[in-house]
Amino acid sequence: MSRLETGVPVPETEAGGSATQPPAPPASPPALGPVELARWAWRQLTSMRTALVLLFLLALAAVPGSVVPQRNIDAVRVRSWQDAHPSLTPVYDRLGLFDVYGSVWFSAIYILLMVSLVGCVVPRLRIYWRALRARPPQVPRHLDRLPQSRRFEVDEDPDAVLERARRVLRSRRYRVAVDGSSVSAEKGYLREAGNLLFHVSVLVVLVGFALGQLLGYKGSVITIVGQGFSNSLSQYDDFDPGSLFDPDQLSPLSFTVDDFHVSFLTSGPQMGQPTSFDAPITYRTTPGARPRHHDLAVNHPLDAGGTSVFLVGHGYAPVVTVRDGHGQVAYHGPAVFLPQDSSFASFGVVKVPDAAPEQLGFEGLFLPTYGFTMERGPFSQFPDDLDPVLSLVPYHGDLGLDDGRSQSVYTLDKSRLSTYPNTDKALGPVKRIKLSVGQTVGLPNGDGSIRFDGVRRWVKLQVSHSPGKDVALAGVLVGILGLMLSLFVRPRRAWVRVRRDGPDGGPGDGSGARPGGGRTVVELGGLDRSSGGDLSGEVDEIERLVRGDPTAPDQDPQHVEHQTQEEHA
Repeated sequence: MSRLETGVPVPETEAGGSATQPPAPPASPPALGPVELARWAWRQLTSMRTALVLLFLLALAAVPGSVVPQRNIDAVRVRSWQDAHPSLTPVYDRLGLFDVYGSVWFSAIYILLMVSLVGCVVPRLRIYWRALRARPPQVPRHLDRLPQSRRFEVDEDPDAVLERARRVLRSRRYRVAVDGSSVSAEKGYLREAGNLLFHVSVLVVLVGFALGQLLGYKGSVITIVGQGFSNSLSQYDDFDPGSLFDPDQLSPLSFTVDDFHVSFLTSGPQMGQPTSFDAPITYRTTPGARPRHHDLAVNHPLDAGGTSVFLVGHGYAPVVTVRDGHGQVAYHGPAVFLPQDSSFASFGVVKVPDAAPEQLGFEGLFLPTYGFTMERGPFSQFPDDLDPVLSLVPYHGDLGLDDGRSQSVYTLDKSRLSTYPNTDKALGPVKRIKLSVGQTVGLPNGDGSIRFDGVRRWVKLQVSHSPGKDVALAGVLVGILGLMLSLFVRPRRAWVRVRRDGPDGGPGDGSGARPGGGRTVVELGGLDRSSGGDLSGEVDEIERLVRGDPTAPDQDPQHVEHQTQEEHA
């Protein structure tokens, strides 16, 4: 009987009508509390996927450091880049692209990656430790269902076959556990150890890099051949200390650049390319130490007491003598000119603040091997100083050195300087001086003269101290070891079950005798826990040895006894 017949009220939806109230929407899950949200964020941060993403971001973030010139490596090149790109300079400065490795965003990726790696490695260490202490898995009930399995019979006592199986598996570097009439074995634990070592090595490299950035320093200096350098802050052209660096920690290193040798290709499609350059130096690790000699080359830096000196560049320093309007020598010596292209056409300035009645300045090019065409104007044909020429524009006025503002030695502040007009309008409105070695040219209005005395060379040296480089090197070596273990070690499991069958095919009496001609049945199975391995060859070899093949290696009785004691323990 239905509810309609009994008079029981029926909902409209059951009676064929439409419900007056829509069904209630499913309840939304409760909002995460602060603790649950923190746990969720920690799980996301310490997942292997996040660590891989952060590692990729770190590699991607390092790209601008190799493309955009960096202040802590070559400040002169940074200033040249900024002068050539005035519109991009404020944007790059705001993004920290001139100091990528010290920027906030690079440090954030760096720190997050370290936290993520620690969160990944520590739980896996606990799991690995438990796996090392655990016994190999028990023998599966159906060995014939494994990827590789064997079944054979031998005319030996089951206990003897079981003992031989244990010895064979131990000799093949399996960890063995005997359980009644079966043997369980497992090997390849070093594969997971290799994975963990590789992850730990990344942490070690990051720590080494951090130590170098916090406690180390890096500076560059341009030294003219024949001049010296002492390791003090005032001697550097550029100096980039770590956040925790103490200037008192500078080592008392000093050296003199004795000479400079360079060779260029003189023919072929790459004519003018340098083939080698080196700079012999004489150095002392302390002021009273015996002088030592070292030949600085591109891949042969000086390492003295943890301080490294690298040869990173070279160029020309024309020697000039400037006399002022009173006939007095106001400047004499080499002036560093910076290379602008592969032919070593170099730009530089000469500042003469002691000239009278007005200060003098010169700006222009040094051309090692002079050439001229109407299309290009003056240029350098070859990087070696075969026919050196100075092409300068003279200025007079105020150099701006007395107002207390810092000023680069490689640029000329022309805001309060004036040029000399050219008397020959065909050569342009501005006076330009061309000087060969030994030539003297007078300045207009009797303001003096300038003489090109000769050419000297300079070398650019990078002096650095990185206390974490040994730590980073150790991390790299550990990483290589871990990678090799994870690639070449194969985790495998093997099981052997031994039982006695009676003459009619049923089980024997278990006494170890062979009544009625019963035989010992051996079941063997193997499992490769990694893909791509040839497990059949391994199982075939174990079968051959367990069968008692006469070519099987002999076992040392003392070694076997020692292994048995370990298994019982």
